Amino acid sequence: MRTIRLAVPVLAACLALTACGGQDAGGGTPTPTPTGGQPVTNQPTPDPTIPPSATTPTPFTPGSPKPGGPSTPPGVGATSLSGTVQSGVEPNCVLLDGYLLIGGPRDVLKPGTRVEVTGRVEAGMMTTCQQGIPFVVTAANPS
Repeated sequence: MRTIRLAVPVLAACLALTACGGQDAGGGTPTPTPTGGQPVTNQPTPDPTIPPSATTPTPFTPGSPKPGGPSTPPGVGATSLSGTVQSGVEPNCVLLDGYLLIGGPRDVLKPGTRVEVTGRVEAGMMTTCQQGIPFVVTAANPS
């Protein structure tokens, strides 16, 4: 008899909880997440005050000269750069006009040296240097 008296309130509580669980909270309005924000249901709309050309990066095609960058290629796939070598932010990283110089004779490619280098752009190459577009040097001469 005692079991029946305990079972009835427990069953009533279970029925009440299952009835509450099936209801829609807020009539279709998303409920806040534990952090207080709303769940993301669609993509943000772009800011109408910023023109699309300002937020879309210009694609870079490997081998094509960048503005103010390399001159006309001297051979198939090769490009020449000239200027003064600069130090990068990481040790042993050297730059020339925004290009990260990979390889080449390090005795010629010293910071402060005016050089002309020949090589090719490898835009997809991963490096440990944190700046510049990778440029694989095939030849370097002081100028």
